[in-house]
Amino acid sequence: MVVGTSVGVEQVDEATHITNHPGVLVIHPDERRELYTTQSPSFLGLSPSSGLVHASKGGKGAVIAVLDTGVYPKDRRSFAADSSLPPPPPTFHGSCNSTPSFDATAYCNNKLVGAKYFYAGHEANMGHPIDERRESKSPLDTDGHGTHCASTAAGSAVPGANFVNYANGTAQGMAIHAHIATYKVCWKLDNGRGSCTDTDILAAMDEAIKDGVDVISLSLGGPDGQLYNESTSIGAFSAMRAGIVVSASAGNDGPRFHTANNLAPWMVTVGASSIDRRFPAIVVLGNGQSFVGASLFSGENTASSFKPLVYGGNANSSICEPGRLNPDIVAGKIVLCDADYGPRQGAAVQKAGGVGAILKTRSDYGDFLQSFPDLFPASKVTVANGSAIHSYITSTSKPEARIEFHGTVIRQSPSAPRVAAFSSRGPNRFAPEILKPDIIAPGVDILAAWTEDFPPSLRSIDSRKVKFNIISGTSMACPHVSGIAAMLKVAHPSWSPSAIKSAMMTTAYNVDNGGNPIKNSADGEKAGPFELGSGHVDPNRALDPGLVYNATTDDYITFLCSLRYTPKQIAVFTGDVTTTDYCSRRPTQNVGDLNYPAFSVKLPRNGGQLVTITQRRFVTNVGHNTNAVYNVSIVPPPDTTVTVTPQRLAFDAQRKTLDYTITVSSRGTAPNSPEYTGGSISWTDDKQHIVRSPIAVIWH
Repeated sequence: MVVGTSVGVEQVDEATHITNHPGVLVIHPDERRELYTTQSPSFLGLSPSSGLVHASKGGKGAVIAVLDTGVYPKDRRSFAADSSLPPPPPTFHGSCNSTPSFDATAYCNNKLVGAKYFYAGHEANMGHPIDERRESKSPLDTDGHGTHCASTAAGSAVPGANFVNYANGTAQGMAIHAHIATYKVCWKLDNGRGSCTDTDILAAMDEAIKDGVDVISLSLGGPDGQLYNESTSIGAFSAMRAGIVVSASAGNDGPRFHTANNLAPWMVTVGASSIDRRFPAIVVLGNGQSFVGASLFSGENTASSFKPLVYGGNANSSICEPGRLNPDIVAGKIVLCDADYGPRQGAAVQKAGGVGAILKTRSDYGDFLQSFPDLFPASKVTVANGSAIHSYITSTSKPEARIEFHGTVIRQSPSAPRVAAFSSRGPNRFAPEILKPDIIAPGVDILAAWTEDFPPSLRSIDSRKVKFNIISGTSMACPHVSGIAAMLKVAHPSWSPSAIKSAMMTTAYNVDNGGNPIKNSADGEKAGPFELGSGHVDPNRALDPGLVYNATTDDYITFLCSLRYTPKQIAVFTGDVTTTDYCSRRPTQNVGDLNYPAFSVKLPRNGGQLVTITQRRFVTNVGHNTNAVYNVSIVPPPDTTVTVTPQRLAFDAQRKTLDYTITVSSRGTAPNSPEYTGGSISWTDDKQHIVRSPIAVIWH
């Protein structure tokens, strides 16, 4: 159980005084956290007649808690319950809160089985009550983010779903027959941005645990400090003890390293990947060159025929800032803008009299493209293509261009999946020995349900009301994994949260649909463990992983001891203030000794002397063959030697869990070599189980 409250503390001395009270485990600022479908089920290989969906009956009986901006169930078939969907199991004790703007009797059913809201922390943080003229103080979603995430995790099937005719098809969640319980914890600040306070997150997680949910989905995050100061880590620990899987988004601060959030080892931290669907917007230049961009524009294409082309920098603003472009230069022209930041640039070009926009993506995003629901004819292009278009402008006396919009294209180049450029990367900032992110899942251009109370482009000038929207983020990747985890829990009710996490990690794949290593979309290079974790989630293989790496509450407490946390800091997680010998009664371990399904080690770049790191792991046979025999194969990271002892694991009815040790050795690496490298070990049997664990190396 998580226990907390929100109080106003004005002075440092007052905070210190409260902290010293014996009944107070920890006090820290009530931090704000940020909010970070049709094709993805097919891309993931999900089918009702086979694999994980068939084995779990689509997650039948599982309850997924979504902590977010609430839910918009009005006239949304994604949250409708057909006659085949039974009531939630008797172990679920949640309910729907009715308010004047949220009629629980009308909105809740056997699909949407819970709807609650938590706002004490937000109001304390704001210093005034929620303005109900701007936002409903109820479970109702007036933002769209929570509705999108909830329907991605477990939305009902909706034929003919699309966003203004893009991505048309049947929209459905991962666990199509699971139940949804929403807990609204994110509200609008005075500036209109979304915010979720630690107090409200903890209160909602505590409520979800008491309600008896099976999975908690957290598409939110913020700056990570030590775990005992992290609301999501604290709440997730309590959830783990209750047998609840917690899936959380890694964050959208890539492609920089050391940016991943939600770093606790008892959480599944999810990065974002692309899928095999695009929305091409082709830029054709006057010299015949053409460049494939991306857009979700709908409406009259004023840039369909050749128009004069100008660079925004020649009209007072290279990034096409609102109010900065010179109308005398822009009027009647297509404008090339640097450093794309969404529909605002197109609106700025339109206001200055332009007829179209070409938006060059951020310099660090490379070849990565994501689509925006543009109100104005615009095409987002890669860095290289944007530079080529700029060169054409500067080398031509009368440059011109036109833009063609080609709707929805599936299963064409580029290869998929790729790691999204925005997806936050490791290494883990507080415990580099614990690999983060854990896994990647679809998070680029995902179609899911939306609210009518907020425009799809997130712009106030957008008057459109849509039932579905296409957006991107690790927030979209997280509910994919949440739904998959719910189905695994139904298929294997005796598995612990760590076993479910292990099954997803060790069966993840590392090759794209062209049979090549998954690439980082920011630079086109092979993605490493700190970018894709263990790899891309594979739901059907996770159903039968062969072996799992189990970790208990006691194992995680030992891990906290390895971080040199004090008894009082550990009590923040356990809730037990009477125990003072958490660590003295446990064997001393290093941080990397946690029974984790991946390895991350730090080695000196130019040591000269041999440096060796040894870790021990335990694997449990969960396959159908009681007497399975597994042999190890090793792909060592560059400039290392990796040994595993023993190299053969023979299980039987009495020996269901066996251990091995792995040793990573090195004398250093060249001064100009990469800072991060990767390898792997794989345990295989004769039944085609491949239990793969990545090895990540940090050269320092």
